Amino acid sequence: MDDGERAERGMKVRREVLGDEHVDRAVSAITPFTEPFQDFITRYAWGEIWSRPGLSRPERSLVTLAVLAALQHEQELAMHVRAALRNGLTPGQIQEVLLQVAVYAGVPAANRAFPIAQRVLAEAAQAVEASRAAEAADPPDDPEDPEAG
Repeated sequence: MDDGERAERGMKVRREVLGDEHVDRAVSAITPFTEPFQDFITRYAWGEIWSRPGLSRPERSLVTLAVLAALQHEQELAMHVRAALRNGLTPGQIQEVLLQVAVYAGVPAANRAFPIAQRVLAEAAQAVEASRAAEAADPPDDPEDPEAG
């Protein structure tokens, strides 16, 4: 696989894991100074590591959350809590990861991670509720109904 194919695969995986909104925001902020770094993470973090078959995406999310919490990389942690939800992890699994971090990386690291994860989980729950409310307020047109627009 050449670098172009790796970059293409990396961008596909990056979008699937982080979401189009996040990736579009990151791509729109690329400058000549940051472009080599963005290319690097797209090709190698996403096109190589996240694309490997040895771990599932949920398993990669578990590992990533633990490392980011342990190292107290708070912005990245918030982003990857959202990604973990997208990858199918439950809030309970995220909680378990942070409890594991408390034992092996220290209570202060987990103490910083819990409120970040809690905020992201609350935002995700609010988004789900807003989506449900919008669907309830504006049900899709019934193709059987001749009055539907």
